[in-house]
Amino acid sequence: MSRKSTEVSPGDLLRPPTFGGLLRRFRDDRRVSREKLAFAAGVSSSYITHLEGGDRAHPTKVVVEALIGYLHRVAPLSEAERRHLFDLAGLSEASAPTVAELRAEITEDMRNGLVVHEPNAAGYLDTRWNVLSCNGPYAAIFPGLVEDVNILRWFFGNELSRRVMVEWEREAALTVDWLRGLIGQSAGSDWSTELLDELGRYPEFRRMWAAGGTAYGRESPQMRLRDIETGEHFSLDVQLFRVDSGSHPGRIQFFLGIRTPYPASRGAGLRAAVNGSRGAPSAVKP
Repeated sequence: MSRKSTEVSPGDLLRPPTFGGLLRRFRDDRRVSREKLAFAAGVSSSYITHLEGGDRAHPTKVVVEALIGYLHRVAPLSEAERRHLFDLAGLSEASAPTVAELRAEITEDMRNGLVVHEPNAAGYLDTRWNVLSCNGPYAAIFPGLVEDVNILRWFFGNELSRRVMVEWEREAALTVDWLRGLIGQSAGSDWSTELLDELGRYPEFRRMWAAGGTAYGRESPQMRLRDIETGEHFSLDVQLFRVDSGSHPGRIQFFLGIRTPYPASRGAGLRAAVNGSRGAPSAVKP
């Protein structure tokens, strides 16, 4: 398993997105002065300066809604951009459990349920793209991922990912954009700072991160892959559910990948997989 990385200086280290930084970017993009934005939100221009500089505590929901509303009227913000700004304001769930704590939430029944879904690929992931538990087909389809633990680490540090992912660039960029959105939903930045410091060694990650995109899901459920032993191309129809049970509801995701030949009728593949699988665990819902 080969790895690629480059040395970077401390000044080049990547940092997680912040509410103030994103607010400043949106304001600059729209050429809106601090004074105009402050007036629209009913606050002082010095308050906006402190927000953008990270010198003030998180703003209230009313203030954030007013800021987003004005910026959106000047030039539309996407749903992902509005959600990301709201999340970074600290108005989402506060808990940030560790990987070990989340793995402890995977019960024996949940692990047994992964086997039920075979031959489909199934696994439990946290919202920071760490693999918590998976079945054999999942591990076989994504070779090396279980050992690497984190999907982004696998994408950028493991050459096997390029051999497996037919549309590597698109899938990697989507996962990077999704990470940006997930950081906004997670309290604290220690875990994200450490992960970004690690991933910042990879030039392609830095390029995708610098693009500044944000995502909260897949536009298409279809993922194209390659069997590295046979060279066969195939598709996975990806379904992702949030697990609501346990001590950290919403922090664990259930991944189900329904394998079909490529190209193939997605509808036919879904029907065949549903007939061959006995349903998702009762602990999850879309």
